[in-house]
Amino acid sequence: MTRELEQVGADFVRTAPVRLVFAARAAAPPEAVYAVLTDTEGWPRWFRAVTGARPTADGLGRRITLRGGGRFLETVVAAEPAGRYAYRVDAANVPGVRAMLEEWLLAPEGTGTRVRYTMAADGTPVFRAALRLAGPALGRSFRGAVRGLDRQAGRA
Repeated sequence: MTRELEQVGADFVRTAPVRLVFAARAAAPPEAVYAVLTDTEGWPRWFRAVTGARPTADGLGRRITLRGGGRFLETVVAAEPAGRYAYRVDAANVPGVRAMLEEWLLAPEGTGTRVRYTMAADGTPVFRAALRLAGPALGRSFRGAVRGLDRQAGRA
């Protein structure tokens, strides 16, 4: 069962009680990385944790399904070409979560892209602790996703 979450603004990425931040380098330029990142239906091709992804609300929203059964309804809150892509989770079936926002920042780095990802969240004390403990695994998942994102960007 999916339940509604708090509808936080884009600034939540800086104020959330739990913030997990990861960075990695992609060989592809920011424009190519951004094109793949914003192609919602393509996410399962490059992000192994995502098993289903489709746009909603004429592309202003997303419906995401993860391995393990996580389901999310999201709203895109920032889409700045070759620079920033962020989305708020409006509804989820994850126990204990109250609010969540994810942000991808892209910056030129030589001929490639520095990708910085922030997961910002709030929830029950158990949810917060579990999310912090999951940090290393989420970091590995992110680095794998950036490798897949880079491969897809190279094909574009």
